[in-house]
Amino acid sequence: MKRITAWLLLAALILSGCGSGAKPYVPTGDGLYQETTPTITHTQPAMTEQVLTLGYNPDNALNPYAATDITNRLLFSLLYQGLFAVDMRYNVTPMLCKTYSISRDMKTYVFYLEDATFSDGSPLTAADVVASLNAARKSAVYSGRFGSVSNITAQADGGVQIDLTIPYENFPILLDVPIVKAAHIHADWPLGTGPYYKEDATIGTRLVRRTDWWCSTKLAVTASSIGLLEVDSTATLRDDFEFGNIGLVCADPGTDSYVDYRCDYELWDCESGVFLYLACNDGKGKVFANASLRAALTYAIDRSRLVNDFYGGFAISATLPASPDSPYYDHKLAAQYEYDPEVFQQMVQQAAPKNTNIQLLVNSADSRRIRVAKQIGKMLEAGGFTVTVSALSGNAYSTALKKGNYDLHLGQTKLSPNMDLSAFFDPKGALNYGGLSDAAIYALCQEAMANSGNYYTLHQTIMENGLLCPVLFRSYAVYATRGLLTGLTP
Repeated sequence: MKRITAWLLLAALILSGCGSGAKPYVPTGDGLYQETTPTITHTQPAMTEQVLTLGYNPDNALNPYAATDITNRLLFSLLYQGLFAVDMRYNVTPMLCKTYSISRDMKTYVFYLEDATFSDGSPLTAADVVASLNAARKSAVYSGRFGSVSNITAQADGGVQIDLTIPYENFPILLDVPIVKAAHIHADWPLGTGPYYKEDATIGTRLVRRTDWWCSTKLAVTASSIGLLEVDSTATLRDDFEFGNIGLVCADPGTDSYVDYRCDYELWDCESGVFLYLACNDGKGKVFANASLRAALTYAIDRSRLVNDFYGGFAISATLPASPDSPYYDHKLAAQYEYDPEVFQQMVQQAAPKNTNIQLLVNSADSRRIRVAKQIGKMLEAGGFTVTVSALSGNAYSTALKKGNYDLHLGQTKLSPNMDLSAFFDPKGALNYGGLSDAAIYALCQEAMANSGNYYTLHQTIMENGLLCPVLFRSYAVYATRGLLTGLTP
């Protein structure tokens, strides 16, 4: 299985920056960073005709700010572009952004745009970017990225100014958000600046390659038109792929709706950013009010076994609360907290807890997560605990979290590309259950935003105090008809 990584799925179909060509990319103004990115070179062969059909579900959202269905989101990298793209190592490449400036306090960014056009031929404007980012800011899909944004405005010189409430060293990593035409913000299929546009014809809905595409980048997808086949389930999608009706699909092996593929195919592993973790309730009288016991948990978890037994390899183990593929993950630090049952048993014995009965809370809407929780329970029992797994769903699950009716909970969330953990420690954060809210740790989260070198201190503090016990990051599976695509990389 080939391993690739892409944020929000398959920027892989558009391989690199566009308008800059061989010109260096240089931030301008009075910013602290005047670095030049490496010159982009294209080594792919000339475009050849390709026959490709993709699936989509018309019953699910098709607007990029509302769509969560990965089958539909697969299409977006062909229709839309962001100000930036993020590669397999979380490096940032300019797309619709030609250059940008940063204020000295790193709280104001101004982005200047490429001479890009939408599929109707109209030019991309600052107003389009402002409208798109504000729509993303209000959406469930992207809103978590914009918590530190106070204002987004179009400037008279054509720039887009974004004001932040905290200093941000690498804010562009969050701006791989699809940009659409302002007048179409709420449309099912908004116009984009990508290499294809949607066309409804007598032969059915399809994507058509733009002959006037503003961007010079060569693509892994070279078809002059791409047929779109309606699918209503993961099983239907799989069947159409196996019968050759669809050439490329994306599936989520970590969900109950996943179905196995048994035909001949090429397969890529594509990180999803979905983070699985354990978090303690450290309330008064609770077992994990003891910081030493919390810190011991990381040594109890055989993450590699969970990845292989429950996710079929479509995940990557993590001992720090960041993707191991990201620049924020220090592998030497992570090695200090890896699975070691002897250390776990010793730390439990030294802490000598009076109560060894643990209630492990898990969301029953996900049967795979229940099985993972039960296996984790067995791992904890090796240290002398008695573990009861409580699987609740809906309001009962939410209520138990809010009231602290548990000792441990197995949580899952999707982290943004900068691996921001603020939602766990912000007093108003959406994930600060069980006493996680902590002003000092929240300040460390903000310091990490201002200087990525501070991620080390943040992660070390979290692990030494047992505030989170990372488990793994899940992946998507990308299947393609053998020989159909070459150079499919993030």
